[in-house]
Amino acid sequence: MTSRVLSLRLDGQLIDRLARHAALRGMSLQDYVAAVLVREDFDERFRDAVDRTERLGGRGQVGQDV
Repeated sequence: MTSRVLSLRLDGQLIDRLARHAALRGMSLQDYVAAVLVREDFDERFRDAVDRTERLGGRGQVGQDV
């Protein structure tokens, strides 16, 4: 996998807050932000896959007997 640069302009307070979250996890700010982006992307793809499965009739709705 190749890597590329993404430059962001963020408010100072947001950077400070992100840096604190990263420090609590023993991570660099860069690694923390990358992990958050990867997690969000996974969550979005997972929700989409579940929605598509439900539309195909692969699972009943919560609370219904299947």
